This record gives sequence, C-alpha cells and structure tokens, in this order.
Amino acid sequence: MKITRIRLYRTGLPYVGGAYRWGAGNVIETAQASVVVIDTDAGLQGCGEFTPCGENYMVAHSEGVAALARLVAPRLLGEDPRQLAWIEGLMDATVQGHGYAKAPFDAACWDILGQACGQPIWVLMGGKLTDGAPMYRVAPQKPVKETEAEMRGYRAQGYRQFQIKVGADWSGDIDRIHAGVALLEPGEKAMADANQGWRVDNAIRVARATRALDYILEQPCRTYEECQQVRRVAEQPMKLDECVTGMLAAQRIVADRGAEICCLKISNLGGLSKARRVRDFLIDNRIPVVSEDSWGGEIASAAVAHFAASTPAEYLQNTTDLMNYNTRSTGLGGPMAREGRLYATDTPGLGVTPDFDSLGPAIAEYGA
Repeated sequence: MKITRIRLYRTGLPYVGGAYRWGAGNVIETAQASVVVIDTDAGLQGCGEFTPCGENYMVAHSEGVAALARLVAPRLLGEDPRQLAWIEGLMDATVQGHGYAKAPFDAACWDILGQACGQPIWVLMGGKLTDGAPMYRVAPQKPVKETEAEMRGYRAQGYRQFQIKVGADWSGDIDRIHAGVALLEPGEKAMADANQGWRVDNAIRVARATRALDYILEQPCRTYEECQQVRRVAEQPMKLDECVTGMLAAQRIVADRGAEICCLKISNLGGLSKARRVRDFLIDNRIPVVSEDSWGGEIASAAVAHFAASTPAEYLQNTTDLMNYNTRSTGLGGPMAREGRLYATDTPGLGVTPDFDSLGPAIAEYGA
C-alpha cells in the first residue's frame, strides 16, 4: 500500500459559548482547525486534525501544519502509511520538533492502519481498558453566578468533573475557586486551571488562600520549575499540562515525583505514536493521565476517544468531548458523549470521515 495523495484543509470552529476566556487574558471565539487527508492506492483514506487553543498556544500555530506539509508531504508520497514507526521517523528526520504539526499526519496513518486491519484504533493501541471515559467540562472565565449556572447545567448532562478556568486575576480567582468547589456534590471533582497564567508569588497566594478546599491545582505557572516552586507550598494535588511536552518531560516528572496527574494533549506530544509511549511510561510509574488535545472537532475528538479507551481505567483521570465545544464540524461520525462519558467507536480506524462540506476546498494538495 502506498500514499498517493495528501490534502490539507483549514476551517474555523466557532465556540458554542460565544467567547471562551482562559489563562491570563486569552479569548477564543473561533479556533482554526487544520485537517490532513491521506489517500492510498488501496482505496483507503485516513484523516487527522490539529486545532490550537488560540494562535501561538504552546508555541503552536494553525499555519504550522501547512508549513510542515510543504516539507514532509513530498517525502511521504509513495510510502506505506501502515508503517507507523517509519513514517514517524521520516517526519522527524525531515523536520526537528513541531510535533503539533506532525500529529494530524500521524493520526491519519493510524486511521489507515486500523481500516486495513479492520480494527478500531483502540484495539491496535492495546485494547479497550476503559469502556466510556469519564469527562470533565470547562467553565470558562465568567462572573461567578454564570459559572455556577454552567456547572449546574453540565451536571444535569451527566458531567461529574469540572475545570474552573482561572489565571487572569489571582485575587478574583480565589473567589472563583471557593464558589466552584462549594457547588460540588459527593463524588464530584474540580480542577482549577490557570493555564500558566500566574506568577509564582501569586500562585502561592492562591494555594494558601484555598488550602482548606479539595480540588486539583492545574498548571499554575508557565514553566515546570515555577510549578515546582508552587508545589513545595501547595497542599492540593498538582496536575501538569502545557509543560508535559514529551518523554524527556515525563521522565523528569517521574524522577522528581513532580505531579499527581499529567494531562496528555496528543498534539503537544507530537501525535498518537509519541503520546502512547509517554502515557505508558507514566502509567508504569503510577501517575494517572488525562486524554485530550488543545482543541478540535470530530476528527481530533476521535483520536482522543481511542486514546482514552485504551488507557487503564484506574489511571485515566478524565477526557473531554472537544467536538461539542464547537458549532461546526470537521468530521462525520466519531465518538459519542453520553451521560458524562466519552465512547470511542468500534468501527475500523478512527471511525470518522472528513466533513468536506464543512471543511471547504483544500488549501494545499500533494500527489495525484
């Protein structure tokens, strides 16, 4: 089997809530999705998606996939997409770093491999170890009363884990955390996610002012070292997110016991192939993980769902239904969110096909 054509699409994904506010003054109204579609001489077609959480998030940019495609697509034409390690190595040899831009190519090859084998990706990644992954839902930065109303609405839909977005105003964030945690019912969990937004001194102030509350403190500061400064003071469990960038970061976290939970954004790690290795290493060292990505539609959500399904339930903190954050789609089919849980499909590959009507014309094409 050989790759005969590679196409790249880009489309806007408007946020269902109008404006998504997070971190230190960041706002998303429309995220820009990049979708890679790979065709083969066997008649199989695979797809993958990368959507940043705003431009320049994690040093990632929607233009990066197109730039990478100009370099790697000509090298991939004629290659066997089922040879995942070879494809991964070829991309890494062509361009160092920029894993987020390689992630949709990697996912598309996984998709083709699954279709060729007649198996869903969760089978190829080790089997279904979680049947229905527990989801969290984000409560963006809004007035406290609006946040409370959103949490009640999500609870009615079956969500039992809530991510309270903080990071813009540390003193006001103290009130947001108190108000959000106070709404929790027995068995529910809350994460206060600063998305790197606080200075170390202010993060310490927040941790001290909320030390009596039971919640998870997520990525309070920009760097790993800064987060560890806060960790020495904070009594809450710490979840690291943006600074979990690959195996070297994971090895350091394990050596330092630097976090109780690690969020694995598939694109931040360079794709499903690399994310799988990082996940398995962390779980081998008894650190639970989150299966997610920076943003995305149905195609990105499908990869997240298969990744979650193949993660041991005991070590899967949660996942999320990215496709339900948007008013437009990138794909048809894909995972199902039901009663607060995300279910991967049992159909071969990712179980999703590109929504070409939504994607519009290709912005680049290589091959036949």
